[in-house]
Amino acid sequence: MSTKKISPSRHGFKPLEHVVYPSHGVGQIVAIEEQEIAGHTLELFVISFEKDKMTLRVPVAKITSAGMRKLSEPTVVTKALETLTGRARVKKTMWSRRAQEYEAKINSGDMIAIAEVVRDLYRADTQPEQSYSERQLYESALDRMMREVAAAERLSDIEAQKLIEAQLAKGPRRGGKAEEVEAEAEAEQDEAA
Repeated sequence: MSTKKISPSRHGFKPLEHVVYPSHGVGQIVAIEEQEIAGHTLELFVISFEKDKMTLRVPVAKITSAGMRKLSEPTVVTKALETLTGRARVKKTMWSRRAQEYEAKINSGDMIAIAEVVRDLYRADTQPEQSYSERQLYESALDRMMREVAAAERLSDIEAQKLIEAQLAKGPRRGGKAEEVEAEAEAEQDEAA
């Protein structure tokens, strides 16, 4: 197996560019290289996920099927941040089913879908505690969104997190039991209509 570094851009991606790899979030292309494996030459993107201390080598031919994409445009970032201010939409299905749906949204790499997970699983200080699995999914979605907002808007991770938290605070008041009863009553009225 031999490795040869090449530097020109491939498929619109170039070295030192930040990209989103759906199952891992935001990474940086540190190189585009050719490797000879079993007599075949493969062109690879070498992507570093510094925060996770991980390097991924993705064949150039597989980037489309893997869902690798450029960072979100400013209009998409704005729409994702606006999504955070909406009312949480929590389905009345079993938690295991909802958890699978949330996980699929997080791993889709779609910033709007990730923002929906952050919004739906967000808990204000006045609300009851989350279960361990809810908290894990919330933190995973928040981390993915924060990293992309930081990279796209050229902010530090802390600045991006504060921006996201400020947007969540603008959302409908998320109180305790009284709001839950009120929300259920609204849902029943909607179904009756």
